[in-house]
Amino acid sequence: MVDSISGSNSMRVGGLASGIDTDSLVEQLMNAERQKLYKMQQEQTKLTWQQDSYREVNTSLKSFDDMLTNMKLSTTYNQKTTTSSSSAVTATADSSASNGSYSIEVTQVATAAINVSTGSVGGDDFNPDEPIGEQFTVSFTTYDQEGTEIKYDKTFTSSDSLNDILKDITNSNAGVRASYDTQSGKVVMEKKYTGDLNEDIYDNDGKLLSRNAEIDFGADNAFFSGFLNLKNENESGGQNAKITYNGVLDVETSKNSYSLGGVTFNFVEETKGPVRVSVDNDVDAAYDKIKEFVDKYNEIIEEVNGRLDEKVYRDYPPLTDDQKKEMSEDEIKLWDEKAKSGMLKGDSVLQNGLFSMRNAWYSNVETGGEYTQLAQIGITTSKDYLENGKLVIDEKQLKDALRENPDGVYKLFSNSAEGESQGILQRLEKTVDSTMDNIYKKAGKSTYTNDQFTIGKRLDDVEKRIDDFQDYLTQTEDRYWRQFSAMEQAISQMNQQSAYLTSSFGG
Repeated sequence: MVDSISGSNSMRVGGLASGIDTDSLVEQLMNAERQKLYKMQQEQTKLTWQQDSYREVNTSLKSFDDMLTNMKLSTTYNQKTTTSSSSAVTATADSSASNGSYSIEVTQVATAAINVSTGSVGGDDFNPDEPIGEQFTVSFTTYDQEGTEIKYDKTFTSSDSLNDILKDITNSNAGVRASYDTQSGKVVMEKKYTGDLNEDIYDNDGKLLSRNAEIDFGADNAFFSGFLNLKNENESGGQNAKITYNGVLDVETSKNSYSLGGVTFNFVEETKGPVRVSVDNDVDAAYDKIKEFVDKYNEIIEEVNGRLDEKVYRDYPPLTDDQKKEMSEDEIKLWDEKAKSGMLKGDSVLQNGLFSMRNAWYSNVETGGEYTQLAQIGITTSKDYLENGKLVIDEKQLKDALRENPDGVYKLFSNSAEGESQGILQRLEKTVDSTMDNIYKKAGKSTYTNDQFTIGKRLDDVEKRIDDFQDYLTQTEDRYWRQFSAMEQAISQMNQQSAYLTSSFGG
């Protein structure tokens, strides 16, 4: 009998009777059968590559879509720049500020109230990080920027250090910084806010009778007066800033800044006479924003057209694992580059998206104003047909438009009306969102399950066919081995009979 065992999970030994290399024959037969499996695996790989390509395009579109939000703001086109004749006064202006020149004279800058110990705390060997050794109730009264009274009151144990107490005061809502100066051995307490913020006492004629301390320790406070040597009468009170605006308006403010008509003036020091501040359109900033946006659009045009026109190398299917074993890493890389090429060639979703975006840029916008199309502000289509519709900017023409009529440029780009009055950005947003949605339907996103998009459903189908075919291969291989085993048994029996007959007649 032939020593062979049939079955997919058993050791198989063939060719003992026939002398045939059964292993080699079965392997050749199975390789022929596996070609169908390889094709399905290659189809699976190509679908995955196509899915990745779609999602890469959507990533670029999402980045472009995010830029649309900022581009719809009026401040993008009507930014302001300020200049000052002196470093003593600086200014910033928002888009509502009127262009022009302003005069600011600062006769007094705002300062914060401050109090310093009259002598060193705790003696020569005092360590502010060691426990004080006494229980203190620390309390004082101060005022916030609106003049509202704030009370600080807390009891500390003998295990707390001076720095623990000062840190707690600083981190509280009292608006006071408290610190220990190691060089002088003194404690400094100062308001975090500038200005005369407490309630002073005046007579009926408006004459100041007494000035309350802005950090009021009270009449008898053992911690502040006895331990820290801090007394109310030693406080250097905060003062308000005093300015004259355009030579006629006297203003007093608790902060070293003042806002009027969209312009915020900041005071660094007292001035020697009026300081001239000018406000003008920041044309360069607006131009840079528009150029950045147009450049991003051109990147989209280049990327999408590149994928639509990418060559398909039909002689370079995805490699199987066995094929990769016979190739170097560089050979695999070069092969894959060609195999992945053309995944989105001629894709209708991308073609329709590009067409709609071009229409959004080029169609007239009925703004009711001076500008109704891009060419009027210096943005046109490249004359080089190889550029595939990229936009080019005439810098001088666009800057002139931004300087002379920023609101007109804004309305051309961003107008929330419907129909022919709808702005370019609103039209682009609809087109981009629609294109992205169509890509999601085909290639999904990371949060989708395969049954939610077209390629995912095809991947599931291929996966099922691969599983079924692998079962078929197992059954086919078992069948080949059973057939060869039966043949070996038949040959073995014939050999035995032949030997018997030979023995009988010969005898």
